[in-house]
Amino acid sequence: MSSMARRTGLAFAAATLALAGAVYGVTSASAEVTAQLTAPQLVADMGAGWNLGNQLEASNNGVPSETAWGNPVITQTLINRVKASGFKTIRIPVSYLNNIGAGPNYTVDAAWLTRIQEVVNYAYNQGLYVVINMHGDGYKSVAGSWLICDTADQTTIKAKYQKVWQQVATKFASYNDHLIFESMNEEFDGQYGNPTQPCYSNINAYNQSFVDTVRRTGGTNASRWLLVPGWNTNIDYTVGNYGFTLPTDQYRSSSIPSTEKRIMISVHYYDPWDFTGQEDGNITQWGPKATNPAKTSTWGQADYLDGQLKKVHDTFVANGYPVLVGEYGSIDKTAADSANNTYRADYARTLVAAAKKYGAATAYWDNGYNGAYGFGLFNRSSATVTQQGIIDAIISAAGGSTTPSTSPSVSPSASPSASPSTSNPAGACKVTSTVSAWNTGLTNSITITNTGTTAVNGWSLAFTLATGQTITSGWSATYSPASGNVTATNVSYNGTLAAGASTTIGYQATHTGNAAAPTGFRLNGATCS
Repeated sequence: MSSMARRTGLAFAAATLALAGAVYGVTSASAEVTAQLTAPQLVADMGAGWNLGNQLEASNNGVPSETAWGNPVITQTLINRVKASGFKTIRIPVSYLNNIGAGPNYTVDAAWLTRIQEVVNYAYNQGLYVVINMHGDGYKSVAGSWLICDTADQTTIKAKYQKVWQQVATKFASYNDHLIFESMNEEFDGQYGNPTQPCYSNINAYNQSFVDTVRRTGGTNASRWLLVPGWNTNIDYTVGNYGFTLPTDQYRSSSIPSTEKRIMISVHYYDPWDFTGQEDGNITQWGPKATNPAKTSTWGQADYLDGQLKKVHDTFVANGYPVLVGEYGSIDKTAADSANNTYRADYARTLVAAAKKYGAATAYWDNGYNGAYGFGLFNRSSATVTQQGIIDAIISAAGGSTTPSTSPSVSPSASPSASPSTSNPAGACKVTSTVSAWNTGLTNSITITNTGTTAVNGWSLAFTLATGQTITSGWSATYSPASGNVTATNVSYNGTLAAGASTTIGYQATHTGNAAAPTGFRLNGATCS
């Protein structure tokens, strides 16, 4: 979404115009166990996604500030609420702007990088996928912007771009594959007609520089999934013959099989704009349940949406490149039509279901604003849900489940592990297990909740795998042995479970036809419900 947002939090233009269809005690994250997932596995594991919009990309006179556009300071409690609502991926737009120093080093302000890391850790340390990009630096209308594809001095722009991504990638080189980098956001020349040259060529060059730069920083960056967009993240201008080229990946880790990709494609979807983003009460209904033709757009309905997602499947997914619909959503027009939220939920449900059918992940655009023309699903000040119906539609379409908004999951910030206790003093724990399976493989996401009255300092979760299953990799815990009766032991950042707190771990496994979830969960010897 455009970073030139109003102080109320509303953004005025999106991926397409619809005419054409500091810190402050950061705990370092751990990469002790890294899962290397294939494209279908990755998309299945990412589940439903959500954007922390109008925060780290917000700015005032060219200086990034997470409260500049009316949102409060981001908190761990907010991220916990998002996770408890069923989202498994959080996209965190980031702007750098005047926090970048002069050339030739183009040093990014250290306090800003550290604050970015702290917010990333809020989600990453809870086992969520995190996507971070370079967001507002490419908008001509934003003070301090510089990543402009039709500016004459491209040599300077490309040098600056390379240096900034080098610093960001180095900062996060130890993070596992739950962190995904996205090269930029809605990059184009500002006009909504057909793409122009050489502007598109410069966008391709930025993407190539991004991939090469990140890979060369080493660590997990050598195999990390990297996300790149085409012109303005527009589906037609990315899949069609308008100039988009996939970057090569010559510097990636040799441990990745040559037949597998580690490049993802970013697209956004806001069609039809008169329903999703136009700030009036004229078009308030969408989809097959619409009852008033005068309130329904003449285009962009469910069949069109399905066709657009099929295009990205046929062009990219079918060739091994997963796709993220990194932004979609619709604004609140209930002031004009009390039934509008029903159609907003239908729109979200249809988009997520179609994306899942065609092998794409999704991330809903939330700008933090609730009320007339807002995209918000949560109240960020109170960390409460404001649009449970839309959330339910998203999570159910993605194949997950939601936690009622009246009983939040409050997980601790990352804490160092202590010596394992021999038992849970309160003898109470709860485990949920979500398996996503394919031909001979599966991933399993396990959420552990301490339902006792005292903290657990250091934990081991024992369980029994189904016959024929063997763990090949895992995250947020160590696993031993790989089959049969397995014990998962906490890693450095999730060893303390306060009373009522949760943590999520997971693994990838092979199977011989039985993809059942594990059984007999026991936390430090106590049987879990």
